[in-house]
Amino acid sequence: MLYPKEVIEKTCAWIDGDIQAKQWLMMNHLEELVQLKDAALNNTKAIEYLLVNKHFILAAFVNAIWEDKKALKLLMDKKEFHWAAMANYINGDAKAAAFLEKYNLKHYAELAHKIQSQIRKENDKRSNFFNSGPFKV
Repeated sequence: MLYPKEVIEKTCAWIDGDIQAKQWLMMNHLEELVQLKDAALNNTKAIEYLLVNKHFILAAFVNAIWEDKKALKLLMDKKEFHWAAMANYINGDAKAAAFLEKYNLKHYAELAHKIQSQIRKENDKRSNFFNSGPFKV
């Protein structure tokens, strides 16, 4: 599923925390992209939403982010190369971004970068011992 550029740009803005972008996505019946933000951070309710509402490509993308090789294969088999490239980019494959740019999908590379940043930020929060136990500020 290839979303229009404007939709992906709104999704990027939502991942950055823009509430108006979230509202725009909801008003345009794109709740799956609203849920993608939390699903990428391994939120089980968001992943469940994607599965229950049959957004299997997005669910496979989320699993591929977490290095599920079967999910990546599913994306390739379904010819969802842009989602596969995004997962590979998030997992450290610099050539994946070049692939997206080559096919005029730079906005998808930007979305992958935003998701990667969110994952890193969340992992940094969890690994900072100053924010836990007796050190909690």
